[in-house]
Order: sequence, then structure tokens, then C-alpha cells
Amino acid sequence: MSASGGGEARVVQAVHGRHERPADPAYQAGLAEELRQSYGRAGLIELYGRFATGDGVVDSLMRKAIWQAIARSCGTGLQVAGGAGFKHPETFEIGNGVFIGAQAYIQGRFDGTCKIGNNVWIGPMAYFDARDLEIGDSVGWGPGAKVLGSTHTALPVDVPIIRTDLEIKPVRIGAGADIGTNATILPGVTIGEGAIIGAGAIVVSDVAAYSVAAGVPAKHIRWRKESDPVLDISRGVKS
Repeated sequence: MSASGGGEARVVQAVHGRHERPADPAYQAGLAEELRQSYGRAGLIELYGRFATGDGVVDSLMRKAIWQAIARSCGTGLQVAGGAGFKHPETFEIGNGVFIGAQAYIQGRFDGTCKIGNNVWIGPMAYFDARDLEIGDSVGWGPGAKVLGSTHTALPVDVPIIRTDLEIKPVRIGAGADIGTNATILPGVTIGEGAIIGAGAIVVSDVAAYSVAAGVPAKHIRWRKESDPVLDISRGVKS
């Protein structure tokens, strides 16, 4: 949705995720398998660096193929924009039709799990601490939004915090949720199905399904309803 020159909102059709299982070129699966067998994990990570930032067709194809080759599982229709990075991608399970924006970064852990559902859209410069992370189908992740999955225990107090143990807590994002630009989801939080998180929010506790939360710290604002002004606009009704 964008504003016209006169300041009045208009509605256009969404593009991402309208196909349940987007197709890849026939050769792409073969390329991914060849890369997997030829390079191994360490070699694939090194190879990814050669194609990580380019905008050309070859760069884009190689990014997709390398992600498919190195992830635990990866569906069709993956798109990876330039500058997107990862750590421990062998722990990733990626669904169909996933888009990963420019300079987004997903930091897995060697013994962790990162599950990204079908038709998820991840905005530019997003950051995922993906040590124990599950994102449901059709989630929209705004540019610059972040998820943190761990904190230092800060104990004992006479030890520099950065050297104290890490406490990893699972983060769960329900299907169809929408995370606003520059929002931050803290460790252990579950965002319910269909919930909306406002831009810039800091989410420190669970958010109920089909609710709207915003602010610092994020608080419940309202429930999503059929009379939602945004939905009214989509139906051509002025509130």
C-alpha cells in the first residue's frame, strides 16, 4: 500500500507468496547437488563469498544453489538478495517461496535449529539469532527487524559478562504474522498466528494470535477485526 500524490491511500495487489510452490529451472536442483558433492560444507561457504554481493543472473543463481546445497532442507523458489549472509546454514530448514532481502543475516548455531516456513518474506538488513528459531508459513519480516535467541547469564558477577554462559531460549513466530520495520523480538518470545508487531517495537513477552502489539516494551493495542481500517481500505471502504 502506498500513498498517492494527493495523500490518499490506494491498494495494490501483493506479489510475494501467491504461488504455493514456485518452480525452479530444471537445472537448478542438479547444480545444487553437484555443488554439494564437489565442495562440501567448508568449500560451499568459501564459494558463497564469490557470489554474495553481485546483482547479475549468475550471482543470483549461485546464491540460491549454494543455499540449497548447504541447508538441511530447502524448498523451491528461494530468492537470496545480494549481501545476505549466514552462519551454520547446515542447521537451516527452508520452505518453498522464501525471499531473503539484501544484507539480511541469519546466525545459526552448530547444534541449533532454524526453521523458515513457506512463502516467508524477510526484509533487507534483517537479523536472526537462529539458535532455536521457528518461523511459520507466510510471515512478513520487516526491513531491519531482529530476533534475539540468547543472552549471557551475567553470572558470576566478577566475570566479564561476555565470558559468562549463554542461555538459549526458543523463539516462535506464528504463521501469517507480520513483524514491523526495525522491531526486535527477545529470547523466549512466541508471536501468535496472524499477529501484527508495530514498527520499532521491542517484544519482551508473548503476543496473542490475531492481536496487534507495539511500543517499547511492546503492549497489546487491539485485536484484529473485520472492521479494521486497513481491511476496510482493501475492500474499497473509507472509514
